[in-house]
Amino acid sequence: MELLFEISGWAGAVAILSAYLAVSMGWLKAGKGFQTANLLGACAFIINGAFHEAWPSVVTNIAWFIISAVSLLRMRSTQESPAPAAEAPQVQFPGVPETGQLAIVEAPRAASFT
Repeated sequence: MELLFEISGWAGAVAILSAYLAVSMGWLKAGKGFQTANLLGACAFIINGAFHEAWPSVVTNIAWFIISAVSLLRMRSTQESPAPAAEAPQVQFPGVPETGQLAIVEAPRAASFT
């Protein structure tokens, strides 16, 4: 049975470090896969830490678990909400001055008397 708790701790370490490495190297975006690996790794560390009565580690990993769980729930809720309607593309007609935010207005030139 002790071997199962040790395997749990090492599996948690592999999950969290692999996710961190993948995000840091740009192989994975910090999204659902990253948060899932963190959540599972934290669970494994909680099991291992409780077995070894390493309470600071257990508390840290409970916080790690909660952060990952909340992040996953927030990602899920943003996926379920309808996307905002896309604005119609802006059209610039030839010969019509641009009236958008990037319009450039030239000051009138002063008449020169020579």
